[in-house]
Amino acid sequence: MTSAKTSSTSKVQAPPALNIQIEHQREAFGIGTDRPRLSWIVETETQGWHQAAYEIESYDADGNLRGQTGPVESDQSVLVGWPFESLSSRTRVTVRARVWGRNGQESAWSDPASIEVGLLHAEDWTARFVGPNWEEDLSKPQPAPLLRHEFDVHSGVKSARLYISALGVYEARLNGTVIGDHVMAPGWTSYYHRLRYQTFDVTDLLQEGRNALGAMLGDGWFRGRLGFAGGRRNIYGDRLALLAQLEITYADDTTERIVTDESWRAITGPILASDIYDGETYDARLERGNWLNPNYDDSDWTAVRPIDWDLDTLVAPVGPPIRRIEWIAPTQVLTSPSGKTILDFGQNVVGKLRLNVQGPAGHTITLRYAEVLEHGELSIRPLRFARVTDYYTLKGEGVEIWEPRFTYHGFRYAQIENWPGELHLDDFRAVVCHSDMERTGWFECSEPMLNRFHENVVWSMRGNFFDVPTDCPQRDERLGWTGDLEIFSPTASFLYDVTGFLTSWLQDLAADQQDARAIVPLVIPNLLP
Repeated sequence: MTSAKTSSTSKVQAPPALNIQIEHQREAFGIGTDRPRLSWIVETETQGWHQAAYEIESYDADGNLRGQTGPVESDQSVLVGWPFESLSSRTRVTVRARVWGRNGQESAWSDPASIEVGLLHAEDWTARFVGPNWEEDLSKPQPAPLLRHEFDVHSGVKSARLYISALGVYEARLNGTVIGDHVMAPGWTSYYHRLRYQTFDVTDLLQEGRNALGAMLGDGWFRGRLGFAGGRRNIYGDRLALLAQLEITYADDTTERIVTDESWRAITGPILASDIYDGETYDARLERGNWLNPNYDDSDWTAVRPIDWDLDTLVAPVGPPIRRIEWIAPTQVLTSPSGKTILDFGQNVVGKLRLNVQGPAGHTITLRYAEVLEHGELSIRPLRFARVTDYYTLKGEGVEIWEPRFTYHGFRYAQIENWPGELHLDDFRAVVCHSDMERTGWFECSEPMLNRFHENVVWSMRGNFFDVPTDCPQRDERLGWTGDLEIFSPTASFLYDVTGFLTSWLQDLAADQQDARAIVPLVIPNLLP
């Protein structure tokens, strides 16, 4: 197309093509498609500006031109189809775009947007799921297993990627440093059809010589108790397992893989029980020291065993992970009629409680949560069969900072029992957690009560968009009711960019609907009998 181009004198400083997004993801890292779609926003002061054409260029990891479209007559700027040859697993490219308006004005090139493809095929995985090789009482929560492996790294590391998932939920570390900032990864999906894996750039965490990679596992949604009237355990499986594949590329372009296999080691740690409904029990005296650092003596650890799982179910995320979004201080300390100490955070939040505490070894603190008070006492009656209680036993070594890893609560009030010494508000923070969606819509008017109502809606959404769109965050339910979201989805779409979040959930709906003989299940993921 030549009519869209004009001489340089007709160029304007604006509009540049801004904020290129890949498949509506803020970071196109470890994506799961070989033909990602592109979107862009054009910013201009010209009234009534309309796009008449666009041009896209692609460059490889070394900065060489990989493909270019030339000017394309089109007004499309949302989810434009990938115009180049398909990408393969692990491919890294950048793309940039420019546009022309109907008046012929040409924009500047956008800033390059990076794309890195994850592992697209089951055969890309050398790793296999492994779990602890011991027997467990599957009728109740079990101690969280720790898994570790040591390996050597040569000099001249160019890049390193960790591809990781779990049957259960995981927190992984490399040389003692937590990998990523996700909460309750890999999240909740229809596991038999779709199990997410995450991709992390761990180049800076490696060191020349000996290294250690490890993870702690929790029951999560995979085998934790879910459902009504006491619920069921082991819905998706009864063995926790880790899948990890660390791929190292050296300066001479040689590669090395460190994978989960039967050479890994396992043992239990300080988490004695973790459950989404019931909370977490943590004994800091049982911490395993520097178990995630290299040259650690794991001779008393046990072997692991392979866990059979279909690797074709592995998918890259299309939506944002759960993250720690905000920290809220309590507003006051209340004393209930029965003498209980209760923290009031001033509003309902969803997440966890972080505490700073100092006391003798073996001293156990009990933390209970609720959204409301009843006759001045913590109201646990609406929680039904959910115990919603955390226990922390001190190791007695100075100030200890702790928050549960593998549970979450919906609460305004937290009851603190058996606190050692004087209680201070600064010793506590509510850690607000939810899927890390981008805010897109706001509302404000002259009526304070209506503004407060709107903020309540926003906070309700934040609390319930916890990897899946749940109905409530506090009791023994927290399920993705399809009817609830049908009503709320227009509001959700106004308030936040829910494209990736709901795309993932709708993929689970399609899979579970197929299992249900074309009937849309009441909840997604579907766990109702």
